[in-house]
Amino acid sequence: MSLSFFDFLDQLAGNPALAVTVLLTLAVLLVNGWTDAPNAIAGAVVTGALPFQWAVLLAAVCNFLGVLCVTAVNASVAETVYSIASFGGGPRAALTALCAAMAAIVLWATAAWRLGIPTSESHALVAGISGAAVALEGGLSCIRFDCWAKVLLGLFLSTAAGYWAGGTAQRGLGRVKASPRFFRLAQIPGAAWAAFLHGAQDGQKFLGVFLLGTALAQGRSDEQTFLIPWWLMALCAGFMALGTLMGGRRIIDRVGRDMVTLGPSEGLAADLGSTSCLLLSTLLGLPVSTTHTRTAALLGVGAAGKGPVNWSVAGEIALAWLLTFPGCAAIGYGMARLFLVLLL
Repeated sequence: MSLSFFDFLDQLAGNPALAVTVLLTLAVLLVNGWTDAPNAIAGAVVTGALPFQWAVLLAAVCNFLGVLCVTAVNASVAETVYSIASFGGGPRAALTALCAAMAAIVLWATAAWRLGIPTSESHALVAGISGAAVALEGGLSCIRFDCWAKVLLGLFLSTAAGYWAGGTAQRGLGRVKASPRFFRLAQIPGAAWAAFLHGAQDGQKFLGVFLLGTALAQGRSDEQTFLIPWWLMALCAGFMALGTLMGGRRIIDRVGRDMVTLGPSEGLAADLGSTSCLLLSTLLGLPVSTTHTRTAALLGVGAAGKGPVNWSVAGEIALAWLLTFPGCAAIGYGMARLFLVLLL
């Protein structure tokens, strides 16, 4: 699938449902940059490696570059999200259901931000889309379980491997004889790399939604390979970067201060552990949650280091993770049923 910018504008002008879907997707991108990307810079901020404002600017730039650079050479994560479920019933009904899915994700992510819980918009995305598709089709036959298998494999990798990698990195750095200043300086490229990989993972997922919306508007959704235009990559990257610039201090405090106690070496270990898992997942084309990977690595670092881990806070975050799949699927289903009754 190849789409020019002017063709895209023509589709928006002639299809209000597609226009609303695009606006809601851009809103989710903003929320993702606002609530998810701060995890990448949490360690650098709480250890004093970077002031909050400079760390946010660094994350915004690296998120932008991550979307552009990685998607240009490997778009398999976008294709997985694009194919997660099939939408029938004609273009108008399909786009109405997709609108409902995006609205459900905005509601879920905003509620999580209010509570300071770093939930995963990635998992909210696949659950909301799946729930809306089931409401439209009236059964589970529309779900692509092979794509869901990749999501669940990514979930395991992001938590188990993230925890192991964070602990391993912490034990390795514990043997390094260096000053706290050295570790703080090393955290700056570590945070930049983490933000870059966040853009590479999460930016691709929303690119898949954009392409799905334009395909449904034309009455088709069976593309298995497609070309992602540069202007669409830039649009997604720009909105994610803008969302990151909006802040995210509440979530940084939650994972970097309330859950674990981080020093300079612990912050660097969290960067190394989480980015190694994100890089492997991206190369394998697995749509993992950067939030889960980062938080699991922080817990691994805390458990392997000298600082205490607040397992109560960790339990609250894990509960939010467990509720994301059924919660967003249910909200997507309910909102799709409502939208379909009101608008069709």
